Amino acid sequence: MKLVFCGTPEFAVPTLRAVLDAGHEVALVLTQPDRPAGRKMELQVPPVKRLALQRGLRVLQPERIKSDQELRGTLEGIQPDAILVVAYGRIIPGWMLELPRFGNINLHGSLLPKYRGAAPIQWAVAKGETETGVTTMRLDAGLDTGDMLLEERIPIGPDTTATELFAQLSHVGVEVVLQTLDGLAKGTLTGRPQNHDEATLAPLLTREDGKLDLAHRTAQEAYNRWRGFYPWPGAHATLHGKRFLVHRMHPSSADLKLVPGELDWSTGELLVGAAEETLLVLDEVQLEGKPRLAGINFVRDFQLHAGEHLD
Repeated sequence: MKLVFCGTPEFAVPTLRAVLDAGHEVALVLTQPDRPAGRKMELQVPPVKRLALQRGLRVLQPERIKSDQELRGTLEGIQPDAILVVAYGRIIPGWMLELPRFGNINLHGSLLPKYRGAAPIQWAVAKGETETGVTTMRLDAGLDTGDMLLEERIPIGPDTTATELFAQLSHVGVEVVLQTLDGLAKGTLTGRPQNHDEATLAPLLTREDGKLDLAHRTAQEAYNRWRGFYPWPGAHATLHGKRFLVHRMHPSSADLKLVPGELDWSTGELLVGAAEETLLVLDEVQLEGKPRLAGINFVRDFQLHAGEHLD
């Protein structure tokens, strides 16, 4: 097929590489503009752009799509058979949806209709799901509401983080996309509508999502959210009026009763109480402006006193 590929982060790189290696023509790559990042705020090149330039592909990085008449003219001149969209980070306008004969094919990081939205992988882990996968679908004007084409399921381990799952799903998606393109080309694949009554949302993450809120979450629920949201927004609380970050944690089966937020280190580990009389081990922590420390070392270095609480 003649394709236009839309993608930005590392998640999309394996798919672009596989499509090229399978012999498809990628006439144009659309990716987000280079953005400043890091302490020095140096411009960072999107991973998809790096691969595209290595392969000698034409790359455009429009700030806006809907009203970009030059881009529209370019795409109409290409007349692609399909537009592939993998973690592009932009809403596809109506004129672009209608352009290719096979439509705009999106690789989505969940088993639709579950977890529609910007952060499906993170929310699936945070909600304690034991299974997820990828779905190819035809984009329409809604938020991940288009007809589904193919899917592939994989288990989520009890300690799997979203970061690990991103890497797994990016490779699982490769074969699903190739099979989707093959089925469309042969006319053997047709879409099936989603059951909108079963839809759940996976909205863009905010800093507030990382709040521990142990008064309302059990240790397992807090741990699941940390697995889903690390490294950002992570897991955080307040101690001595300062931001308190938890970099590693796990539920504990210690025979102690602590009220939510109460700290204890009598077992040789830094424990904190959570809802329903459950306990978390804080394996690695950091007080705002200070270095990261093992939980028990934090107790010693900061000379915590009995009865200390996280807020």
